[in-house]
Amino acid sequence: MNPVLNPFAPGAGSRPPALTGRDEILEQATIALQRVAAHRHAKSQMLLGLRGVGKTVLLTRIAEIAEDNTYITAVIEAPENRSLAELLVPKLRRILVTLNRNENARELARKAASALQSFASVFKINYGGLDLGVRPPDHAAATGDLETDLPDLILAVADAARAGASPVVILIDEVQYLKQSDLAALIVSLHRVAQKGLPLVFFGAGLPQLAGFAGEAKSYAERLFSFPIVGPLSPEAANKAVRDPVNAAGADISDKALQAIAARTKGYPYFLQEWAYHSWNTAPASPITDKDVRAATATAIEALDTSFFRVRLDRLTPREQDYLRAMATLGPGPHRSGDIAAALGIDVSIAAPLRTGLIHKGMIWSPAHGQTAFTVPMFDDFMVRAMPTWEPLPTRKRKRS
Repeated sequence: MNPVLNPFAPGAGSRPPALTGRDEILEQATIALQRVAAHRHAKSQMLLGLRGVGKTVLLTRIAEIAEDNTYITAVIEAPENRSLAELLVPKLRRILVTLNRNENARELARKAASALQSFASVFKINYGGLDLGVRPPDHAAATGDLETDLPDLILAVADAARAGASPVVILIDEVQYLKQSDLAALIVSLHRVAQKGLPLVFFGAGLPQLAGFAGEAKSYAERLFSFPIVGPLSPEAANKAVRDPVNAAGADISDKALQAIAARTKGYPYFLQEWAYHSWNTAPASPITDKDVRAATATAIEALDTSFFRVRLDRLTPREQDYLRAMATLGPGPHRSGDIAAALGIDVSIAAPLRTGLIHKGMIWSPAHGQTAFTVPMFDDFMVRAMPTWEPLPTRKRKRS
């Protein structure tokens, strides 16, 4: 079939041609946005899920819904080793420039801009400046303690938003990469906003361990946020995610082909897109059959191995790779930490720092005390393919001796 007409384009954060199976999450987000805009209380939200379930896509769609509801949006991705202050300053600057155009918000926007100037100065953030005509008082968001200064700054922005009847939404992807002190400051800021009923709301997305991180940062986080779970698609939603784009492109796909794609991808949206993309390109003509899906499997796996999986493996130290390869010998998981250490051939106490480092890197998580699971679906199969001759550490040492 003509690859030019292929409706699927798998990529990191790329919106699929049919966003299916997420109606409830989007409905709850829409209700929260509309309530906050109407000066009614609504919880901020943290979307939780494994890699490849479409959290980034959902966050982007929520931003679009917010803009349709007259929100000023700030969309941020939190990479490792970047401070929250550094990420927020340029986005808050843009929000205040927008609010300054609103006559009703102008005075408070200028005061907030002054607080932002002090904040950027005390945290040594170079952002190009923002002079809206008001000099900051000495105390404005400038103590140097993020948990004190950030709430003051966010409240100043939210006050201006209320004056201008222009609600604000801050959306942060990969929240699990924030330092605990940064996450605590963000939680305190949102708590203060909620207490005052100001029109500012937050949506975040992250790996499943984020709920625990938030609770460790501030004990009241579980009452401040709702935590929608973003999981694999149901069989019906998975079929619709593939069939609808194929039909819209003027082609068809058999039921057996849909079943084959759903079975191989286990309903994970990113993998669905990858298999559907290669199945289209492999099929000589419409309809796409289960034979085409089987023929496309090798190229789909190769594409995943060289991009989706490999970029994550390459971030790890050799010992961390060993830990994940030992996990892979046990299957998809979750697994007891002691069983992984045994498969690795070392004591649990020696394996513990490796486990902690991999959790912070977002490669594994703990669904229950003492258990460990991959954050990337099907990563166990990939590790076997990537390190086919791997052996436990003691075996390797004996061979060298």
